[in-house]
Amino acid sequence: MTKDQLIEAILKEKKQRNISILAHTYQAPEIIDIADITGDSFALSVAATKLQSDTVLMCGVRFMAETVKILSPEKRVILSDADATCPMAVQLQKSQIEQYRKEHPDHTVVAYINTTAELKSVCDVCVTSSSAVKIVSKLPAKDILFIPDPNLGSFVAKQLPDKNIYLMNGCCPVHHQITAEDVLAAKNQHPDAKLAMHPECRPEALQYADYIGATSGIIEYTMATDEPVIIGTERGVCDYIKYKHPDKKVYQLCKDKLTCTNMKLTTLQGVYDAICGNGGCDIELSEQLRVAAKKSIDNMLYYGN
Repeated sequence: MTKDQLIEAILKEKKQRNISILAHTYQAPEIIDIADITGDSFALSVAATKLQSDTVLMCGVRFMAETVKILSPEKRVILSDADATCPMAVQLQKSQIEQYRKEHPDHTVVAYINTTAELKSVCDVCVTSSSAVKIVSKLPAKDILFIPDPNLGSFVAKQLPDKNIYLMNGCCPVHHQITAEDVLAAKNQHPDAKLAMHPECRPEALQYADYIGATSGIIEYTMATDEPVIIGTERGVCDYIKYKHPDKKVYQLCKDKLTCTNMKLTTLQGVYDAICGNGGCDIELSEQLRVAAKKSIDNMLYYGN
């Protein structure tokens, strides 16, 4: 099938099969176009709870599909590509956190939403990149273990000097590649532009940013200014802004580095195959695991209002 025929077939099949498509903002424009809802990972999970569809297809990575299943256990949840994972989400093991808790029973364990359901099940509260500072500031405990991203954890620690924040080894391999030299080169190339960056980047790179925030925040910041903006996060965000708002002047920071190959595994053909039952991956969680993981998300909603 041609691209147009494939899109037509996807739209027809998803309607007939009562399937809703969720697409993370990092997805390619043609995937964004066929999605019912686009956005950040947690926003997609919350949106899925309000859908009438029996089945949800997640165009993203595995932890995102797991979070949808945690919040919508009655729905069938399909990941568009079985191999699409988030390297950061699987860098730590459940046993490591269990051991840490035994050694530090008075510490509160905070899990970034970019974690597996297993990791969430042994943590106290989840956070997103946009809510991390707010939620950690409200936690009663002074001693906090923040997993799995030390870059985001360092960003939180800088905003909250009254908290003792402990970190473990890990990172987003895409954002972590960005160096201070990369940032300075981009600013020299576009001296009239503002710089918006994701807090998963290294602290030494973030120091030059005009704005630091989550994917949704970067988009909002860019849309609110009349000035050009250098986009310092996965290239899907810059592609999304250019596609939806071609009049906005935006530049991609380090296009060769800021591409998540896992996010780009999703294709129109893969979506069609998954909808038709010939591809993708059904997400299954035991009820014990789902309930345990949901506690950390419930606490996130409590502290984040």
